[in-house]
Amino acid sequence: MGGNEVKILRPLVHLLVPLFVHWIAEEMTVSVLVDVTTRALCPGQSSCPEVIYITGVQQTVVGIFKMVVLPLLGQLADEYGRKPLLLITISTSIVPFAILAWDDSRAAVYVHFVLRTISYIFSQGSISCIAIAYAADVIEVGKRSVAFGWITGLFSAAHVLGNILARFLPEEWIFEACVNLFVERWNSIKDTIFVFRNRIGQKELISSIYPECISIQKICSETLKRISLISFFYELGMSGISSILLYYLKAAFGFNKNQFSEILLMVSFGSIFSQILVLPFINAIMGEKGVLCLALIASIAYSVLYGIAWARWVPYLSASFGVIYVLVKPSTFAIISKAAISSDQGKAQGLIAGVQSIASLLSPIVMSPLTSLFISSDAPFDFKGFSILVASISMVISLGHACMLNLERPDKATANNKRPCGEEAIEAPLIAQP
Repeated sequence: MGGNEVKILRPLVHLLVPLFVHWIAEEMTVSVLVDVTTRALCPGQSSCPEVIYITGVQQTVVGIFKMVVLPLLGQLADEYGRKPLLLITISTSIVPFAILAWDDSRAAVYVHFVLRTISYIFSQGSISCIAIAYAADVIEVGKRSVAFGWITGLFSAAHVLGNILARFLPEEWIFEACVNLFVERWNSIKDTIFVFRNRIGQKELISSIYPECISIQKICSETLKRISLISFFYELGMSGISSILLYYLKAAFGFNKNQFSEILLMVSFGSIFSQILVLPFINAIMGEKGVLCLALIASIAYSVLYGIAWARWVPYLSASFGVIYVLVKPSTFAIISKAAISSDQGKAQGLIAGVQSIASLLSPIVMSPLTSLFISSDAPFDFKGFSILVASISMVISLGHACMLNLERPDKATANNKRPCGEEAIEAPLIAQP
């Protein structure tokens, strides 16, 4: 890491460290949950349609509420500061895993699903949105891509460490260790993160100087429309695949938590390298649009190979494309951040996250029953990965919209951020006041 990147990241250290540990704790449970829930609800079976349906219902319920909650949390973070919202969202993850640390019976698994659904409504996506908005508070516009790459890169690094712990720790220790890490990092954020209490006062001051200026999110409308469509179709396909992938691999190839951890580790190791070291370099050459298109092409290859996998080694080949498609997130964050004015970063990120939640709501309606049908003995034809291949069509549509994305020049966006509020957005604001 160069000295320039050290200077860029220095204001974020006290945020990145606790989030890194929080993500480790969450990742520790991913592969183990498949075995625990399958064993509790379908004892003695290698696959469990009931768990797949419950996961689909959970994702649907979360998607319904996130459509409203994510933009609301983004707005609250803009008005009342990032710290209170981070504390609230992170705290919701503690109790669901405390239940499984105490008991892994059938009843406890049902309780976990209910509490985890509530936790997902408040924490899934919102933690990243608030962290990105916090980074935009303290990092200059032209340097945000590097910061966002580090945030997503550390997320991948947390996946690596979390999966290593899941691979080697005894199963009965994992949930207890997860809860302890959650509590410790919550206390760390409470003691270190600075609250930007002056944001409301700043908005009131601007409104008094420029009474004609509305204190709402102003964003390049064409960029917003296009990135919303890109995010919607990408999330529609990828969230559907993610929700059923481990159950598909378990049914199709007999994979268990060891193989799950190996695949996740391989992707995460490559993702760390691509997001932290490669992204700053290729972003300078290709720009955010070029990086986004490249990542979407990789996501299509990823889904197609999983769908047509014919041998146990093919999922490992497919997972290798995850090293590239993970760049969708940081490039999207950078595009949104450049398009939004500085005082509305939370609203902008929350708005796109709300669009993604709609996709997360819709995807299990198709993916869960389709996957359950094709991995069962009642499948109309032998094609266990058919649902994943269907999901890849959504990524193709997302790529088409990405190719038509017309970005504002970075120097122009930077200049706009230095103008008075009434001149920050050349085009009409996203929400117009009557």
